Amino acid sequence: MTPDNPYTPPSSTVQDTPYRSEGGSLHSGIAGKYDFSIGEVIKESWDKTQGMKATFWMAAGIIMAALIVVGIVLEFLLGAPLENEIYSPADFIKQIISQLISGAITYPLMAGLIMLGIQRAVDQPITVNQAFSYFGYALPLAILGVLTTLLTYIGFLLLILPGIYLAIAYILATPLLVEKQLTPWQAMESSRKAITRHWFKVFLLLLATALIMFISAIPLGLGLIWTYPMAINVLGIVYREIFGVELV
Repeated sequence: MTPDNPYTPPSSTVQDTPYRSEGGSLHSGIAGKYDFSIGEVIKESWDKTQGMKATFWMAAGIIMAALIVVGIVLEFLLGAPLENEIYSPADFIKQIISQLISGAITYPLMAGLIMLGIQRAVDQPITVNQAFSYFGYALPLAILGVLTTLLTYIGFLLLILPGIYLAIAYILATPLLVEKQLTPWQAMESSRKAITRHWFKVFLLLLATALIMFISAIPLGLGLIWTYPMAINVLGIVYREIFGVELV
């Protein structure tokens, strides 16, 4: 019998945990190989609000309260010039510091809300704690926020239409950063390239969602109890259809 090769690497019976993806994929999304029905997305997003509103609003309420507290603390610590007082270089530095601190807190929290919608889109359980699970991405999310805001603002200065284009094109950059582990620029470009393939359809979907929210807010804003979570689900479903969501 031939002796075993001593240089053969040892085999293992332990298998890696298999991953499966529901929906599209990063490569197919960028290539534009996706499609969706506006009516079906809105209907599904509405249906998925059932059983998630309490969790969503508990998380949203905590986030809104936290942002108010952060704003008050920053105002107290850094202050602001009086109404007729001229801004000094020190004041501008304070404002920059304030924006950086605020962004480092705000962007992970907003990412948490968006990820609740993505988890809901693939019928995964959601909890309040999940909305606060992305502070490890504070720096890249802050960079992402600054870049998208700056480029969109420049776009609005250039005859408005480029700004509208970028505002829609970057709408999925945040979940791409945290769910696909992309860099800020990779997330921005992946979102832009994918959405550009069906930009008008995405625009019309978001416009329809915004109109639904606007109408629902007319009776003392009570309708937002349902339509705000629905809007988050819309983003989650569109993300699923374009880029897919990895599941264990």
